[in-house]
Amino acid sequence: MTDELGLFADEPDDRRRRAPDPERFRRRKRRRLVTALAGLFVLVLVGVGVLYGASQIMQIGAYDDYDGEGTGDVVIEVKAGDTVSAIGRTLSQQDVVASTKAFTKAAEENRQINSIQPGYYLMRGKMSGEAAVAHILSPKAKVGRVDIRGGMRLEDQLAPNNGHTPGILTKLAEATCAGENPTCATSEEMHHIAATADLKSLGVPDWAIEGASRAEPKRRLEGLIMPGIYDVKPGESAENVLRDVVTRSAAALEAAGLPQRAEGTKHSAYELLIIGSIVQSEAITKDFGQVARVIENRLTHPVMELGMDSTINYPLDKPSLLTDPKDRDRPGPYNTYLNFGLPPTPISTASKEALEAAENPTEGNWRFFVKCYPDGTSCFAETFDQHRAYIEEARARGAF
Repeated sequence: MTDELGLFADEPDDRRRRAPDPERFRRRKRRRLVTALAGLFVLVLVGVGVLYGASQIMQIGAYDDYDGEGTGDVVIEVKAGDTVSAIGRTLSQQDVVASTKAFTKAAEENRQINSIQPGYYLMRGKMSGEAAVAHILSPKAKVGRVDIRGGMRLEDQLAPNNGHTPGILTKLAEATCAGENPTCATSEEMHHIAATADLKSLGVPDWAIEGASRAEPKRRLEGLIMPGIYDVKPGESAENVLRDVVTRSAAALEAAGLPQRAEGTKHSAYELLIIGSIVQSEAITKDFGQVARVIENRLTHPVMELGMDSTINYPLDKPSLLTDPKDRDRPGPYNTYLNFGLPPTPISTASKEALEAAENPTEGNWRFFVKCYPDGTSCFAETFDQHRAYIEEARARGAF
């Protein structure tokens, strides 16, 4: 037994206590400290969340709002697709209202708020939400809108009372003025830019640049602004206004089918625009196709001038279709009684319907027409004798 015990005399006793390890102790201490800090951090986050939640509960229904009708002038833009909240954010960002909520809350009871159209609105600074809603819905708030219709021209025209009917360029200039102390582009500035600015930089489509370049300066943009509603930013420069309008019109011309409409016809896209402008100036919509056919028949006749009164009056800035004999005898590029073929430029804006008629005239052999009914309806004739008979009928009806 003594020998057996001796065999294990050098083995360690598992029950014997080991010597302390300082490094191991430090690691345990660090772990405990990290755990404690993490727990404290979690408690802080929970506490902050509770406090924030409580503050939000206490703030439900509260929002900043100004008092009264506000002062000064502030122009804001409502963009296509803007919701009531988006409009409220725009107003808040420009300090028209104190907060988005002030506007949206005031708008909740007003169903008209959904009728707000894209464009520019003249507001005041520091308005109450209620005042802002009432003001933006009023007709006086909408500014910078120009309605360009088929048959309008760049230049002012003589009115029957010896006054002037504003042309497109004057209307665009007037649209830049809004508010008590506006910064406006003048009609003179608008005309200068139209006559001198680089056509491509203004947004004139490539297919129209050659024809427009040949025109006298003040007529270069004639016909290149399509009928439609244009929103002009008040205070904008003449060049920026024209660039925006011409660029948007170029897109409208493309949507109306130019230059593709000219394919398969005997005309270039610019010539088609000229024909469309004459059709627009000479007839009411239901007669567009037949007037376009008269133009085609005269253009292809070997010895017949176009003979359109609207082209005679164009450089004279007269809206009437009637012409004086002395005007018909006056030489000039727009005198289609003395010159064969088309005038050098369009003579007005042309609607999509007029362009469609120019591309696809109604089939027929007419070479003459006259407005023979008081509503503007024309009578079409194949021979001059028929035409003279229609003129007498028109006079009897008081239409001529």
